[in-house]
Amino acid sequence: MRRSFHKNEEPLYFISATNFNLLGADEWIKGFKFITYIECFDGLHPNVFSPKQEIPHDDFDGIEDINNYLLQHPEVQDYLKTRSVDGRPGKAMFLMFNEETERLAEKLGLEIMFPSAEMRTFLDNKVNTNRIAERAGVPCVPYVLSKVNNYKHLTKVSKKLGTQLVIQTPFGDSGHTTFFISNEKEYKKYAEEIEAEDEVKIMKRIRCIGSAIEACVTRHGTIVAPLMTELVGFKELTPYEGGWCGNEIYPNAFTPELRQKAIDNTQLFGNQLREEGYKGYFELDFLIDQDNGEIYLGELNPRVTGASSITNHAVFALADAPLFVFHILEWMDIEYELDIEAINKRWSDQDNLDGWSQLIVKHTEDTIEYVTDAPKSGIWRMYDTGHIQYDRMDTHRRAVENENEAFFMRISKKGDYLYEGADMGILVTRGRMMTDDFELNNRAKHWIKAIRSQYKSEMVEDKKKPKLSGTLTK
Repeated sequence: MRRSFHKNEEPLYFISATNFNLLGADEWIKGFKFITYIECFDGLHPNVFSPKQEIPHDDFDGIEDINNYLLQHPEVQDYLKTRSVDGRPGKAMFLMFNEETERLAEKLGLEIMFPSAEMRTFLDNKVNTNRIAERAGVPCVPYVLSKVNNYKHLTKVSKKLGTQLVIQTPFGDSGHTTFFISNEKEYKKYAEEIEAEDEVKIMKRIRCIGSAIEACVTRHGTIVAPLMTELVGFKELTPYEGGWCGNEIYPNAFTPELRQKAIDNTQLFGNQLREEGYKGYFELDFLIDQDNGEIYLGELNPRVTGASSITNHAVFALADAPLFVFHILEWMDIEYELDIEAINKRWSDQDNLDGWSQLIVKHTEDTIEYVTDAPKSGIWRMYDTGHIQYDRMDTHRRAVENENEAFFMRISKKGDYLYEGADMGILVTRGRMMTDDFELNNRAKHWIKAIRSQYKSEMVEDKKKPKLSGTLTK
Protein backbone atom coordinates (compact mmCIF):
# COMPACT_ATOMS: atom_id res chain seq x y z
CA MET A 1 0.00 0.00 0.00
CA ARG A 2 2.75 2.43 0.93
CA ARG A 3 4.68 1.60 -2.22
CA SER A 4 1.58 2.28 -4.35
CA PHE A 5 1.23 5.77 -2.88
CA HIS A 6 4.91 6.56 -3.25
CA LYS A 7 4.56 5.66 -6.95
CA ASN A 8 1.19 7.40 -7.39
CA GLU A 9 0.71 9.34 -10.65
CA GLU A 10 -2.84 10.62 -10.10
CA PRO A 11 -3.12 14.26 -8.91
CA LEU A 12 -4.67 14.29 -5.42
CA TYR A 13 -5.76 17.35 -3.46
CA PHE A 14 -7.05 18.56 -0.13
CA ILE A 15 -9.05 21.73 -0.76
CA SER A 16 -10.08 23.83 2.24
CA ALA A 17 -9.66 27.10 4.11
CA THR A 18 -6.30 25.80 5.44
CA ASN A 19 -4.25 22.63 5.10
CA PHE A 20 -4.25 21.96 8.85
CA ASN A 21 -6.45 18.85 8.86
CA LEU A 22 -4.21 16.81 6.55
CA LEU A 23 -0.81 18.21 7.45
CA GLY A 24 1.87 15.83 6.20
CA ALA A 25 -0.29 14.00 3.63
CA ASP A 26 2.03 15.27 0.90
CA GLU A 27 4.93 13.36 2.52
CA TRP A 28 3.07 10.04 2.24
CA ILE A 29 1.57 10.39 -1.22
CA LYS A 30 3.35 11.43 -4.38
CA GLY A 31 1.45 14.14 -6.20
CA PHE A 32 -0.61 15.23 -3.18
CA LYS A 33 -1.14 19.00 -3.00
CA PHE A 34 -3.10 21.43 -0.85
CA ILE A 35 -5.28 24.18 -2.32
CA THR A 36 -6.16 26.70 0.40
CA TYR A 37 -7.84 30.06 0.77
CA ILE A 38 -5.68 31.12 3.70
CA GLU A 39 -1.92 31.16 3.16
CA CYS A 40 -0.67 30.03 6.56
CA PHE A 41 3.00 29.62 5.60
CA ASP A 42 3.75 32.84 3.68
CA GLY A 43 4.37 30.88 0.47
CA LEU A 44 7.09 28.71 2.07
CA HIS A 45 5.18 25.40 2.12
CA PRO A 46 6.27 23.55 -1.04
CA ASN A 47 2.96 21.78 -1.63
CA VAL A 48 0.42 24.49 -0.76
CA PHE A 49 -1.21 26.51 -3.53
CA SER A 50 -3.21 29.62 -2.62
CA PRO A 51 -4.55 31.99 -5.29
CA LYS A 52 -2.83 35.36 -5.05
CA GLN A 53 -5.57 37.54 -6.51
CA GLU A 54 -8.83 37.97 -4.59
CA ILE A 55 -11.82 37.85 -6.93
CA PRO A 56 -15.27 39.31 -6.09
CA HIS A 57 -17.46 37.05 -3.94
CA ASP A 58 -20.35 37.15 -1.51
CA ASP A 59 -19.65 36.97 2.21
CA PHE A 60 -18.68 33.44 3.26
CA ASP A 61 -21.21 31.67 5.49
CA GLY A 62 -19.01 28.60 6.01
CA ILE A 63 -16.14 26.48 4.71
CA GLU A 64 -18.39 25.20 1.90
CA ASP A 65 -18.55 28.75 0.48
CA ILE A 66 -14.77 29.05 0.69
CA ASN A 67 -14.31 25.80 -1.23
CA ASN A 68 -16.84 26.83 -3.88
CA TYR A 69 -14.98 30.12 -4.27
CA LEU A 70 -11.71 28.23 -4.76
CA LEU A 71 -13.17 25.92 -7.42
CA GLN A 72 -14.40 28.96 -9.37
CA HIS A 73 -11.12 30.85 -9.09
CA PRO A 74 -9.23 31.13 -12.43
CA GLU A 75 -5.86 30.60 -10.73
CA VAL A 76 -7.06 27.35 -9.14
CA GLN A 77 -8.58 26.16 -12.42
CA ASP A 78 -5.31 26.88 -14.25
CA TYR A 79 -3.36 25.06 -11.52
CA LEU A 80 -5.56 21.97 -11.89
CA LYS A 81 -5.09 22.02 -15.68
CA THR A 82 -1.29 22.25 -15.46
CA ARG A 83 -1.16 19.21 -13.17
CA SER A 84 -3.72 17.08 -15.00
CA VAL A 85 -2.67 13.67 -16.33
CA ASP A 86 -4.10 12.57 -19.69
CA GLY A 87 -6.64 15.37 -19.38
CA ARG A 88 -7.85 14.18 -15.96
CA PRO A 89 -7.50 16.73 -13.12
CA GLY A 90 -7.56 14.02 -10.44
CA LYS A 91 -9.36 13.59 -7.12
CA ALA A 92 -9.95 15.85 -4.13
CA MET A 93 -10.86 15.74 -0.46
CA PHE A 94 -12.71 18.57 1.26
CA LEU A 95 -13.22 19.25 4.96
CA MET A 96 -16.72 20.49 4.16
CA PHE A 97 -18.66 20.58 0.89
CA ASN A 98 -22.21 20.82 -0.40
CA GLU A 99 -24.18 20.08 -3.59
CA GLU A 100 -22.78 23.23 -5.24
CA THR A 101 -19.25 21.96 -4.56
CA GLU A 102 -20.18 18.68 -6.23
CA ARG A 103 -21.54 20.53 -9.25
CA LEU A 104 -18.40 22.69 -9.58
CA ALA A 105 -16.08 19.71 -9.11
CA GLU A 106 -17.93 17.69 -11.74
CA LYS A 107 -17.68 20.60 -14.16
CA LEU A 108 -13.90 20.59 -13.66
CA GLY A 109 -13.71 16.79 -13.94
CA LEU A 110 -12.55 16.52 -10.33
CA GLU A 111 -13.69 13.43 -8.40
CA ILE A 112 -14.58 13.97 -4.73
CA MET A 113 -13.10 11.32 -2.44
CA PHE A 114 -16.02 11.24 -0.01
CA PRO A 115 -19.60 9.99 0.01
CA SER A 116 -22.14 12.48 -1.32
CA ALA A 117 -22.89 15.80 0.33
CA GLU A 118 -26.49 14.62 0.78
CA MET A 119 -25.35 11.59 2.76
CA ARG A 120 -22.85 13.58 4.84
CA THR A 121 -25.50 16.18 5.68
CA PHE A 122 -27.89 13.43 6.75
CA LEU A 123 -25.23 11.81 8.98
CA ASP A 124 -23.99 15.16 10.33
CA ASN A 125 -27.46 15.84 11.74
CA LYS A 126 -27.14 15.23 15.49
CA VAL A 127 -30.69 13.89 15.63
CA ASN A 128 -29.95 11.31 12.93
CA THR A 129 -26.68 10.38 14.66
CA ASN A 130 -28.59 9.18 17.71
CA ARG A 131 -30.95 7.12 15.59
CA ILE A 132 -27.99 5.45 13.85
CA ALA A 133 -26.41 4.81 17.27
CA GLU A 134 -29.62 3.07 18.36
CA ARG A 135 -29.48 0.80 15.32
CA ALA A 136 -25.79 0.09 15.97
CA GLY A 137 -26.33 -0.68 19.66
CA VAL A 138 -24.08 2.18 20.81
CA PRO A 139 -25.18 3.85 24.10
CA CYS A 140 -25.93 7.60 24.17
CA VAL A 141 -26.40 10.01 27.08
CA PRO A 142 -30.06 9.71 28.18
CA TYR A 143 -31.99 11.87 25.71
CA VAL A 144 -35.20 12.65 23.89
CA LEU A 145 -35.64 13.94 20.34
CA SER A 146 -38.43 16.47 20.03
CA LYS A 147 -39.71 19.73 18.66
CA VAL A 148 -39.64 22.43 21.39
CA ASN A 149 -42.36 25.10 21.38
CA ASN A 150 -41.55 26.91 24.63
CA TYR A 151 -40.02 26.35 28.07
CA LYS A 152 -43.16 24.71 29.47
CA HIS A 153 -43.18 22.31 26.53
CA LEU A 154 -39.47 21.59 27.07
CA THR A 155 -40.04 20.61 30.71
CA LYS A 156 -42.87 18.33 29.65
CA VAL A 157 -41.00 16.40 26.92
CA SER A 158 -37.81 16.16 29.00
CA LYS A 159 -39.41 15.29 32.34
CA LYS A 160 -37.55 11.98 32.68
CA LEU A 161 -34.17 13.73 32.19
CA GLY A 162 -34.44 16.12 35.16
CA THR A 163 -33.93 19.90 35.17
CA GLN A 164 -30.24 20.06 34.18
CA LEU A 165 -30.34 19.82 30.39
CA VAL A 166 -28.16 20.15 27.32
CA ILE A 167 -29.90 20.98 24.04
CA GLN A 168 -28.27 20.61 20.64
CA THR A 169 -29.72 21.75 17.35
CA PRO A 170 -29.22 19.35 14.43
CA PHE A 171 -26.29 21.27 12.94
CA GLY A 172 -23.53 23.41 14.38
CA ASP A 173 -19.86 23.23 15.25
CA SER A 174 -17.63 23.52 18.29
CA GLY A 175 -20.32 24.28 20.84
CA HIS A 176 -21.81 27.13 18.82
CA THR A 177 -25.24 25.45 18.93
CA THR A 178 -24.97 23.55 22.20
CA PHE A 179 -27.06 25.12 24.97
CA PHE A 180 -26.84 24.41 28.72
CA ILE A 181 -30.21 25.02 30.34
CA SER A 182 -31.42 24.59 33.93
CA ASN A 183 -34.13 27.27 34.19
CA GLU A 184 -36.43 29.47 32.12
CA LYS A 185 -34.05 32.45 32.20
CA GLU A 186 -31.30 30.40 30.57
CA TYR A 187 -33.77 28.96 28.07
CA LYS A 188 -34.94 32.40 26.95
CA LYS A 189 -31.37 33.32 25.89
CA TYR A 190 -31.51 30.60 23.21
CA ALA A 191 -35.27 30.19 22.73
CA GLU A 192 -35.34 31.63 19.20
CA GLU A 193 -32.66 29.23 17.91
CA ILE A 194 -34.17 26.19 19.67
CA GLU A 195 -37.77 26.83 18.64
CA ALA A 196 -36.79 27.42 15.00
CA GLU A 197 -35.84 23.74 14.64
CA ASP A 198 -38.27 20.96 13.68
CA GLU A 199 -36.49 18.65 16.11
CA VAL A 200 -33.63 19.02 18.62
CA LYS A 201 -31.65 16.65 20.80
CA ILE A 202 -32.37 17.14 24.52
CA MET A 203 -29.91 15.39 26.84
CA LYS A 204 -29.53 14.91 30.55
CA ARG A 205 -26.59 17.02 31.68
CA ILE A 206 -23.83 14.83 33.07
CA ARG A 207 -20.46 15.56 34.66
CA CYS A 208 -18.36 14.34 31.80
CA ILE A 209 -14.92 14.25 30.29
CA GLY A 210 -14.83 14.79 26.55
CA SER A 211 -12.94 12.36 24.36
CA ALA A 212 -12.57 11.75 20.63
CA ILE A 213 -11.74 8.82 18.43
CA GLU A 214 -11.17 8.67 14.69
CA ALA A 215 -11.79 5.70 12.44
CA CYS A 216 -12.16 4.65 8.82
CA VAL A 217 -14.79 2.44 7.22
CA THR A 218 -13.00 0.29 4.63
CA ARG A 219 -14.07 -2.58 2.39
CA HIS A 220 -12.45 -4.92 4.93
CA GLY A 221 -14.01 -3.42 8.08
CA THR A 222 -13.55 -0.46 10.43
CA ILE A 223 -10.06 0.66 11.46
CA VAL A 224 -10.06 2.43 14.82
CA ALA A 225 -7.41 4.86 16.09
CA PRO A 226 -6.68 5.37 19.83
CA LEU A 227 -8.99 7.39 22.07
CA MET A 228 -7.92 11.00 22.67
CA THR A 229 -8.89 13.49 25.34
CA GLU A 230 -10.69 16.63 24.21
CA LEU A 231 -10.32 20.18 25.43
CA VAL A 232 -13.78 21.72 25.63
CA GLY A 233 -15.06 25.15 26.64
CA PHE A 234 -11.88 26.64 28.14
CA LYS A 235 -12.48 30.39 28.23
CA GLU A 236 -8.79 31.02 27.56
CA LEU A 237 -9.26 29.44 24.11
CA THR A 238 -12.91 29.69 23.01
CA PRO A 239 -15.94 31.90 23.71
CA TYR A 240 -18.29 28.90 23.46
CA GLU A 241 -19.15 27.01 26.66
CA GLY A 242 -19.36 23.65 24.87
CA GLY A 243 -16.79 24.51 22.22
CA TRP A 244 -14.04 22.12 21.14
CA CYS A 245 -10.65 23.78 21.51
CA GLY A 246 -8.04 21.03 21.29
CA ASN A 247 -6.95 17.45 21.94
CA GLU A 248 -4.36 15.38 23.73
CA ILE A 249 -3.07 11.91 22.95
CA TYR A 250 -0.83 10.04 25.39
CA PRO A 251 -0.38 6.51 26.78
CA ASN A 252 -2.81 5.24 29.41
CA ALA A 253 -5.01 8.33 29.27
CA PHE A 254 -7.98 6.05 29.97
CA THR A 255 -8.49 2.76 31.75
CA PRO A 256 -8.15 -0.38 29.61
CA GLU A 257 -11.88 -1.00 30.09
CA LEU A 258 -12.86 2.46 28.79
CA ARG A 259 -10.48 2.18 25.84
CA GLN A 260 -11.92 -1.18 24.88
CA LYS A 261 -15.51 0.08 25.17
CA ALA A 262 -14.65 3.04 22.93
CA ILE A 263 -13.02 0.77 20.34
CA ASP A 264 -15.92 -1.71 20.39
CA ASN A 265 -18.54 1.06 20.10
CA THR A 266 -16.62 2.77 17.29
CA GLN A 267 -16.45 -0.51 15.36
CA LEU A 268 -20.18 -1.07 15.89
CA PHE A 269 -20.91 2.46 14.71
CA GLY A 270 -18.54 2.16 11.73
CA ASN A 271 -20.12 -1.12 10.67
CA GLN A 272 -23.55 0.50 10.88
CA LEU A 273 -22.29 3.42 8.76
CA ARG A 274 -21.24 0.87 6.17
CA GLU A 275 -24.78 -0.53 6.24
CA GLU A 276 -26.04 3.02 5.66
CA GLY A 277 -23.83 3.22 2.54
CA TYR A 278 -20.98 5.28 3.99
CA LYS A 279 -17.27 4.59 3.55
CA GLY A 280 -14.12 6.38 4.64
CA TYR A 281 -12.97 8.63 7.45
CA PHE A 282 -15.14 9.58 10.44
CA GLU A 283 -14.78 10.79 14.01
CA LEU A 284 -16.86 10.16 17.13
CA ASP A 285 -16.98 12.28 20.27
CA PHE A 286 -17.50 10.20 23.40
CA LEU A 287 -18.59 11.54 26.79
CA ILE A 288 -17.25 9.76 29.88
CA ASP A 289 -19.59 10.13 32.86
CA GLN A 290 -17.49 10.97 35.93
CA ASP A 291 -20.24 9.77 38.27
CA ASN A 292 -20.88 6.26 36.93
CA GLY A 293 -17.88 5.63 34.65
CA GLU A 294 -20.05 4.97 31.61
CA ILE A 295 -18.99 6.05 28.13
CA TYR A 296 -21.62 7.55 25.84
CA LEU A 297 -21.66 8.66 22.23
CA GLY A 298 -21.67 12.43 21.92
CA GLU A 299 -21.68 13.17 18.21
CA LEU A 300 -20.47 12.08 14.78
CA ASN A 301 -18.33 13.98 12.29
CA PRO A 302 -18.46 12.13 8.93
CA ARG A 303 -15.15 13.56 7.64
CA VAL A 304 -11.60 14.39 8.61
CA THR A 305 -11.66 16.79 11.57
CA GLY A 306 -9.60 19.13 13.71
CA ALA A 307 -8.31 16.09 15.60
CA SER A 308 -7.00 14.42 12.44
CA SER A 309 -3.53 15.95 12.61
CA ILE A 310 -3.08 14.42 16.08
CA THR A 311 -4.30 10.99 14.92
CA ASN A 312 -2.27 10.89 11.73
CA HIS A 313 1.08 11.90 13.24
CA ALA A 314 1.20 9.66 16.30
CA VAL A 315 3.74 6.83 16.43
CA PHE A 316 1.16 4.10 15.75
CA ALA A 317 0.15 5.79 12.48
CA LEU A 318 3.71 6.50 11.35
CA ALA A 319 4.67 2.86 12.00
CA ASP A 320 1.90 1.58 9.69
CA ALA A 321 0.17 4.29 7.67
CA PRO A 322 -1.95 7.30 8.65
CA LEU A 323 -5.70 6.85 8.75
CA PHE A 324 -6.17 9.16 5.73
CA VAL A 325 -4.19 6.69 3.61
CA PHE A 326 -6.83 4.00 4.24
CA HIS A 327 -9.54 6.56 3.42
CA ILE A 328 -7.98 7.50 0.07
CA LEU A 329 -7.48 3.82 -0.77
CA GLU A 330 -11.26 3.44 -0.93
CA TRP A 331 -11.31 5.86 -3.89
CA MET A 332 -8.26 4.49 -5.71
CA ASP A 333 -8.06 1.66 -8.20
CA ILE A 334 -5.81 -0.36 -5.90
CA GLU A 335 -6.58 -3.89 -4.75
CA TYR A 336 -5.35 -4.61 -1.23
CA GLU A 337 -5.79 -7.01 1.64
CA LEU A 338 -5.93 -5.89 5.26
CA ASP A 339 -6.14 -7.73 8.57
CA ILE A 340 -8.43 -5.33 10.45
CA GLU A 341 -8.21 -7.25 13.70
CA ALA A 342 -4.41 -7.19 13.66
CA ILE A 343 -4.12 -3.48 12.90
CA ASN A 344 -6.70 -2.53 15.54
CA LYS A 345 -4.88 -4.65 18.11
CA ARG A 346 -1.57 -3.01 17.18
CA TRP A 347 -3.03 0.49 17.32
CA SER A 348 -4.59 -0.13 20.75
CA ASP A 349 -1.20 -1.08 22.22
CA GLN A 350 -0.21 1.79 24.54
CA ASP A 351 3.48 1.24 23.74
CA ASN A 352 2.66 2.55 20.25
CA LEU A 353 1.50 5.92 21.60
CA ASP A 354 3.56 9.05 22.24
CA GLY A 355 2.32 12.21 23.95
CA TRP A 356 1.10 15.26 22.01
CA SER A 357 -1.32 18.15 22.57
CA GLN A 358 -2.90 20.75 20.35
CA LEU A 359 -4.67 23.97 21.29
CA ILE A 360 -7.07 25.81 18.97
CA VAL A 361 -6.70 29.49 19.84
CA LYS A 362 -9.73 31.67 19.08
CA HIS A 363 -10.52 35.33 19.58
CA THR A 364 -12.66 35.20 22.70
CA GLU A 365 -13.79 38.84 23.06
CA ASP A 366 -17.03 40.19 21.59
CA THR A 367 -15.09 42.78 19.59
CA ILE A 368 -13.97 43.37 16.03
CA GLU A 369 -10.27 44.13 15.71
CA TYR A 370 -7.93 44.76 12.78
CA VAL A 371 -4.73 42.69 12.97
CA THR A 372 -1.61 44.85 12.55
CA ASP A 373 0.90 42.09 13.35
CA ALA A 374 0.70 38.31 13.73
CA PRO A 375 3.13 35.50 14.62
CA LYS A 376 4.64 33.40 11.81
CA SER A 377 3.93 29.72 11.34
CA GLY A 378 6.78 27.48 12.42
CA ILE A 379 8.63 26.40 15.56
CA TRP A 380 8.51 28.66 18.60
CA ARG A 381 10.63 28.24 21.73
CA MET A 382 9.59 29.12 25.30
CA TYR A 383 12.16 30.30 27.85
CA ASP A 384 12.10 30.01 31.66
CA THR A 385 10.73 33.57 31.86
CA GLY A 386 7.58 32.47 30.02
CA HIS A 387 8.47 34.52 26.95
CA ILE A 388 8.53 32.87 23.52
CA GLN A 389 10.61 33.49 20.43
CA TYR A 390 10.32 32.35 16.82
CA ASP A 391 13.05 29.74 16.36
CA ARG A 392 12.80 28.33 12.84
CA MET A 393 10.55 27.74 9.87
CA ASP A 394 8.93 24.32 9.55
CA THR A 395 5.68 22.98 8.15
CA HIS A 396 5.44 19.94 10.38
CA ARG A 397 4.92 19.27 14.08
CA ARG A 398 7.51 16.47 14.08
CA ALA A 399 10.17 19.22 14.17
CA VAL A 400 9.15 19.94 17.80
CA GLU A 401 12.03 18.46 19.82
CA ASN A 402 10.86 18.90 23.43
CA GLU A 403 8.18 20.45 25.64
CA ASN A 404 9.84 23.87 25.48
CA GLU A 405 9.02 24.06 21.79
CA ALA A 406 5.73 24.23 19.92
CA PHE A 407 4.63 24.23 16.31
CA PHE A 408 2.35 27.18 15.63
CA MET A 409 0.18 27.32 12.53
CA ARG A 410 -1.11 30.83 12.00
CA ILE A 411 -4.62 31.29 10.63
CA SER A 412 -5.43 34.99 11.23
CA LYS A 413 -2.70 37.12 9.65
CA LYS A 414 -1.82 40.80 9.37
CA GLY A 415 -4.67 42.59 7.60
CA ASP A 416 -7.36 40.19 8.83
CA TYR A 417 -10.17 41.01 11.23
CA LEU A 418 -10.66 39.27 14.56
CA TYR A 419 -14.24 38.71 15.70
CA GLU A 420 -15.76 36.60 18.47
CA GLY A 421 -14.96 32.96 17.68
CA ALA A 422 -12.44 33.69 14.90
CA ASP A 423 -9.59 31.17 14.64
CA MET A 424 -6.26 32.85 15.40
CA GLY A 425 -4.03 29.78 15.15
CA ILE A 426 -3.14 26.29 16.35
CA LEU A 427 -0.42 25.33 18.83
CA VAL A 428 0.95 21.78 18.76
CA THR A 429 3.49 20.53 21.28
CA ARG A 430 4.83 17.41 22.92
CA GLY A 431 3.42 16.40 26.29
CA ARG A 432 0.19 17.32 28.03
CA MET A 433 -1.70 20.60 28.22
CA MET A 434 -4.20 19.45 30.87
CA THR A 435 -3.95 18.22 34.44
CA ASP A 436 -5.24 14.83 35.57
CA ASP A 437 -8.41 16.70 36.60
CA PHE A 438 -8.82 17.84 32.99
CA GLU A 439 -8.10 21.50 33.62
CA LEU A 440 -5.58 23.57 31.66
CA ASN A 441 -2.14 23.18 33.23
CA ASN A 442 0.26 26.06 33.83
CA ARG A 443 2.31 25.27 30.73
CA ALA A 444 -0.81 25.55 28.56
CA LYS A 445 -1.73 28.88 30.15
CA HIS A 446 1.79 30.22 29.57
CA TRP A 447 1.75 29.16 25.91
CA ILE A 448 -1.73 30.64 25.30
CA LYS A 449 -0.78 33.96 26.90
CA ALA A 450 2.54 34.05 25.07
CA ILE A 451 1.17 33.34 21.59
CA ARG A 452 -1.67 35.82 22.06
CA SER A 453 0.92 38.47 22.99
CA GLN A 454 2.44 38.06 19.51
CA TYR A 455 -0.76 39.43 17.96
CA LYS A 456 -1.19 43.19 17.67
CA SER A 457 -4.57 44.62 16.71
CA GLU A 458 -6.65 47.79 16.69
CA MET A 459 -10.29 48.07 17.71
CA VAL A 460 -12.70 48.69 14.82
CA GLU A 461 -16.05 50.36 15.49
CA ASP A 462 -17.68 50.64 12.08
CA LYS A 463 -17.29 47.13 10.63
CA LYS A 464 -20.04 44.55 10.88
CA LYS A 465 -19.25 41.08 12.19
CA PRO A 466 -18.62 38.57 9.35
CA LYS A 467 -21.35 36.03 8.62
CA LEU A 468 -18.72 33.28 8.81
CA SER A 469 -18.97 31.72 12.26
CA GLY A 470 -17.45 28.74 14.00
CA THR A 471 -14.15 27.07 13.31
CA LEU A 472 -12.23 26.80 10.03
CA THR A 473 -10.53 23.61 11.20
CA LYS A 474 -13.34 21.24 12.30
